[in-house]
Amino acid sequence: MFLLKKILGSFFLPLPLCLLISFLGLFLLWRGKREVAGKILVTIGLVALTFFSYDPVSNALNDPLKGKFSPYMMDKGSPASATKANERVKYVVVLGGGQHSDPSIPVTGQLTRHSMVRLMEGIRIFRQNPGSKLIVSGCGAFDPIPEAHIMAEVATFIGIDRNQIILEPASNDTEDQARLIKSIVANHPFVLVTSAVHMPRAVALFRKQGMDPIPAPAGQTASTRQVLTPKSFFPNSSALEDASCAVHEYMGLIWAKLRGQI
Repeated sequence: MFLLKKILGSFFLPLPLCLLISFLGLFLLWRGKREVAGKILVTIGLVALTFFSYDPVSNALNDPLKGKFSPYMMDKGSPASATKANERVKYVVVLGGGQHSDPSIPVTGQLTRHSMVRLMEGIRIFRQNPGSKLIVSGCGAFDPIPEAHIMAEVATFIGIDRNQIILEPASNDTEDQARLIKSIVANHPFVLVTSAVHMPRAVALFRKQGMDPIPAPAGQTASTRQVLTPKSFFPNSSALEDASCAVHEYMGLIWAKLRGQI
C-alpha cells in the first residue's frame, strides 16, 4: 500500500501529469489520426505546465496550507497560541523531509533542503526549551540509512548533546510517525516541527492518534511578504516545485480522509 501510494502520488503531480497529457497528444498527432484531439491534449498539457510554473499560481495553492499555523512563539496576538507556547515543553519532534545518504559527501549535504530547514527550526525551538529532548523521525524507505540517523548526526555536529536526541528511525510516512511517536511522547507537551505546507496534514494525523501537538511550521509561511521580482513574470522551476508540494499535500489530505486517518 505504501509503494502504491507513492507511485500514484507521483503520477498525479503537475510535471509528470502534464507531460503525460502532452505526449499522449503527440502520439495521436504522429499517428495521423484524431489530430484535433491530439492538438487539444498537447495544448492542455503545455498550458497547464506553464500555469503551475508561475509564482502567483504556486502561492495561491500554498497559502491556504502554509497560513494555517503561525511560527512557534511568534503569534503574540492569539491567547490560545500564547498559552500553548508557555507550556513546559518536554519534546521537540522534527519530521524528516527526505535524504540521500552518501558516505562520500559531508553529512550536512545528505539532507534535502526540506529536512535541513525543519531540523534547523527544531534545534532553534529545542534551545528555547531547556530540559527538553529532540526527537528526529524518519526512515527513508528507499535509502539504506534512516533519515533519523542523518538528522541526529547533523544535530550533533551543530552542537546538540547526543544524549538529548531520541531517534525514531522506523516510520515510512507521516501516519507511521504519528503512531510511533505517540509511544515516545505519551501525554507530555511537545512541539511538532515540519514544513509549513505539510503542517495541516501532520497535525491532523497526530490529533487522530489522541495527541495535541504545538505546531511549529518551518520555512516560509503564507504571511511572509512576497517580493515582486522579474522572475515573477516568467514560469520557473521553483514555482513548479512549490506547486507540486501543495498538490502533494492536498492529495495526502484527501487520501487520509478517505482512509479515516484524519
